[in-house]
Amino acid sequence: MTDIKSTVDAYLAAWNETDAESRREAVEQLWADDGGYTDPLATVRGHDGVAAVIEGAQKLFPGHVFRLLGEPEQHHDIARFQWELVPSGGGESVAIGADTAVLTEDGKLRDVFGFLDKAPAM
Repeated sequence: MTDIKSTVDAYLAAWNETDAESRREAVEQLWADDGGYTDPLATVRGHDGVAAVIEGAQKLFPGHVFRLLGEPEQHHDIARFQWELVPSGGGESVAIGADTAVLTEDGKLRDVFGFLDKAPAM
């Protein structure tokens, strides 16, 4: 079984990576080649799509970081975890969500489905 805490930490680090090349490398290491990401605002497949969604989120919320809330849970090839988006200098969260991930046999992300519990003001 995959060490899901390490996977989730790497996943959030990818969302927080501001260097495009480093972010792309993180996406390639985490996601299967045909892996996908779906949330209320986006549905993408492949490394290019996932990297673009992350870049878009960073442009919408500059100076903010994703932070894990609680401990991730896993059974079989499915994991779930909660996160929040907060100013990097501290402060109240602008968004809170929960993601469910489906993993490949080798522990990569096959699909991630994101849900917003607290949507950001736009």
